[in-house]
Amino acid sequence: MATGDGGAYSYSLTVFSPSGKLVQIEHALARVSQGTTSLGIKATNGVVIATEKKSSSLLMDTSMIEKVSMICPNIGIVYSGMGPDYRVLVTKARKSAQAYWKVYGEYPPTRVLVQDLATVMQQATQSGGVRPYGVSLLVAGYDSNRGATLYQVDPSGSYWAWKASAIGKNMINAKTFLEKRYNDDISLEDAIHTALLTLKEGFEGQMTEKTIELGIITVPTQEELESMTIENAGTARPKPTFRRLTEEEVRDYLAM
Repeated sequence: MATGDGGAYSYSLTVFSPSGKLVQIEHALARVSQGTTSLGIKATNGVVIATEKKSSSLLMDTSMIEKVSMICPNIGIVYSGMGPDYRVLVTKARKSAQAYWKVYGEYPPTRVLVQDLATVMQQATQSGGVRPYGVSLLVAGYDSNRGATLYQVDPSGSYWAWKASAIGKNMINAKTFLEKRYNDDISLEDAIHTALLTLKEGFEGQMTEKTIELGIITVPTQEELESMTIENAGTARPKPTFRRLTEEEVRDYLAM
């Protein structure tokens, strides 16, 4: 008989508890809520994703820690939860993006890549001998169909498009702060400052360019879009719309 915390059903991924829950997914979400805070904000001319980047020891080389990753030139991703699980999903996402390029001659729209990631994560919830991925993802991207978009993907395989969202240990406070500060006319520059202020609300210790990481999607101008079309006709790879900010750029934003 199942108890309040899931009882025997806590050990089974593929069996629903009497209350209709897959308890292992709830455990995966609990692992996400123990991770460092990450957030994303969609602006009128781009998207920013940001996260805390903390090391467990002063002896660690923090320059080798990467929490914001480029999947392809138009899509970037950040996570909260288990780093090794994230690394596996990043590898799968990059392979999916390159496979799409090989077939269609262009990188995938953000929603297509998000669906692929969500499918991988969902399949891990109904297969024997595996466990759910212990991460939630924020995916920022740009494509000609939907423009700049921000998605959140959870361990269950569910995904949603957001104007602004937060994941990790300070998720509730961060979302409350974003609800007060966000507006539909926010620019990318203001979104970057809002992201830094949101992280600062629950940040433990000193916030520096070495303890946070940011990535941005920049919406191309009409001239840049036309040049991309010309480049694609010549089979050249398009100009990236996603990039990680350097430590120098982050330092400048913190000083403002």
